[in-house]
Parts: sequence; structure tokens; C-alpha cells
Amino acid sequence: MRLLGLEAVYVKRSTRRPAPGHKIYSYVLRNLVITRPDHVWASDITYIPLQHGFLYLTAVMDLYSRSVLSWRLSNTLTNDFCVDAPDAALSRAASSGPWVSHAVRCLCGGLTRRKCSRSNLR
Repeated sequence: MRLLGLEAVYVKRSTRRPAPGHKIYSYVLRNLVITRPDHVWASDITYIPLQHGFLYLTAVMDLYSRSVLSWRLSNTLTNDFCVDAPDAALSRAASSGPWVSHAVRCLCGGLTRRKCSRSNLR
């Protein structure tokens, strides 16, 4: 069908348009110039497939130096696992200047407001 340029006729899903009534959040890092270490951190969670299951990996990176500040592996996706990596990165932070954290929901929700305000994390 591809060689002839044929395709099925159906309503294609549109995943790029938000649903009516959903709030659209702006991308915080769009016009930000990262000028020093510990200015912006990024974190994410992914899974690593194994022969008999999988492991979760969470990592915190400094976007200026592209270095991994901390990482954790777990076989379950629990809240304490999500909080351990950013806690370790916060305890080893080189400066006490203002930081911007670009993270997935699990890491943002796991950090308490007290920890964020104490370390100037935004």
C-alpha cells in the first residue's frame, strides 16, 4: 500500500491539541540562559528491562555540566525511591544559590515544601 501511496480512511488521533478546559503550562526553561553549575537540574525516571522483569532508574543531572549528580535503582516505584536521588543531590550541592528543578511529577511531589524552601529550590 505504501508503494502505491494508498492509506486507510479513518479519523486520525490528534495528540498535539490539548483537551478543552485543560490548563496549559509554559515551558520554564525556554528563555533561560544556564550560566553556572547548580543553576538548573533535571531529573527523570525510566525503566530498564531485564530477562525476568525490570528495574526503575531515577537520575538527577546538572544541565550546565551535564554531569549526573545522583541516581538510584529500585525494583518498585515507591515514594521513598523517588525522593532519595534528589535528596542526595541536594545534600551534595556545591553552592547555595537559587536552583531551578525540571523534574517529573514523582520527584516534584516527593520533595516536601520545607526541603524546597530550605534549599532555595524552585
